[in-house]
Amino acid sequence: MEAVPLHIIHLSQDDPKKCTARKLQRLGLAIIHEQIRRPPRRGFLLDPVAGTILGPDDAPSIEQGASIVALDCSWKRLDDSLAQVQRRAPSLEGRTLPVVLAANPVSWGKPGRLSTVEALAVSLILVDRWGQAEEILRPFSFGEQFLQLNAQPLEAYADAKTNAELVEIQWEFFDKPE
Repeated sequence: MEAVPLHIIHLSQDDPKKCTARKLQRLGLAIIHEQIRRPPRRGFLLDPVAGTILGPDDAPSIEQGASIVALDCSWKRLDDSLAQVQRRAPSLEGRTLPVVLAANPVSWGKPGRLSTVEALAVSLILVDRWGQAEEILRPFSFGEQFLQLNAQPLEAYADAKTNAELVEIQWEFFDKPE
């Protein structure tokens, strides 16, 4: 099975010393795009407000070469950053992720406040690429802890047969928002 192409639109808004995207690039595990004008031609943009979840229904597109694209930006500037990317990369389909807990040192234990590498790893697990997910997490001190912290939900998510089923499964592990 070929590796899923991982791309990161990097807006240089965070502390470079804590940037998981730069480390992924240095290790040859992802491609960084500094310019939004040149994003991947087709794929899924990880967008926490997309309204459509990434999951098994998207696996056929991944098998046909679609990329997973993360947006590396400050959580404080998320809305503006997403709007900018969506204007310049309309071919990327927005997808959100099911709830998991962050294990990175900045947001440890916070639901959904994932680092770039954590978000990409969850995405890979959702499209049945556990090995690649483990590979990209391995270089990070919190990588193994992320998998342990979220072991039960990630295993359940990986067993979902449809995106709709995946949406429901997450509420077995986390409180549904009102």
